[in-house]
Amino acid sequence: MDIKTVRETAFAMPLTSPAYPPGPYRFIHREFFIITYRTDPAKLRAMVPEPLEVPEPLVAYEFIRMADSTGFGDYTESGQVIPVTYEGKPGTYTLAMYLDDHPPLAGGREMWGFPKKLATPRLVTDKDTLIGTLDYGPVRVATGTMGYKHRELDLAEQKRRLERPNFLLKIIPHVDGKTARICELSRNYLIDVDMKGAWTGPASLELAHHALAPVAELPVLEIVEARHIIADLTLGMGEVVFDYLAQ
Repeated sequence: MDIKTVRETAFAMPLTSPAYPPGPYRFIHREFFIITYRTDPAKLRAMVPEPLEVPEPLVAYEFIRMADSTGFGDYTESGQVIPVTYEGKPGTYTLAMYLDDHPPLAGGREMWGFPKKLATPRLVTDKDTLIGTLDYGPVRVATGTMGYKHRELDLAEQKRRLERPNFLLKIIPHVDGKTARICELSRNYLIDVDMKGAWTGPASLELAHHALAPVAELPVLEIVEARHIIADLTLGMGEVVFDYLAQ
C-alpha cells in the first residue's frame, strides 16, 4: 500500500479493518439512570482540570443502557460525570466511564477522549425497582436503586439538561512512552434529542473502593436527585477548546 493510499484511507486502527465505523452515531431508546449526589468539595476539585470550574460539590453517577446504537451495537455503560462551568456557562465533565463493548470503548477514547475502561455494568428493572450495578472483574463497585417511575419529570427541562456541552480530557501518549502526544480539553454535544420519558423516585447509591475503578474516591454524602430518562439521540462529534501542550 503506497503512502497516498494510507493517507486517504486512514480513519482508525487497524487500517484495513477499523474497530468502529465513521459516524454519525445514533442511539435509539437510550436509557439513563442518573443519581446526583453531594461529595467532598476538596476531593472533587482536585479531579477536575482547569480551565473547567466546579460550582458545587456534586457528582452525577450514571448507568446507561444502549441496546441500539449505530456502529457500536448493544452495550451498557456506567460512571461519574461532574457538573462544571466553562467560561461561565454550565456543562459536564466526564471523569470516568466503564463499559462492556470494544467498539464504543476504542472509538470513545480515540475520537473524543472519553475516559473509558472495560468492566461489567448492568441496568435492569426488577419488579418495582430500577437497579444499576457496576462490577470490575468479580468485584461489585457500584449499586444504584430507584423506585420505578414514581413521578414524571418535565421533558423540556430534561432535554435542555441532556443538550448541555460535555467536556473530556483527551490524552494520547507519545511513542516514547514518557510524554503526551495529545493532551487537550474537548467539547461535544448530544444532538437531535427526542425525549420519550423522564421520571424520578426515591433512590440510593452505594460505592465500594477498588484500586482500578476508584469510584468511591468521591464519597456519597447526600443524595440530591435521581432521574430515569429514555430518549433517542445522536452523539455529536467534538471540538478542541483548550490545548494543554500549546500553553
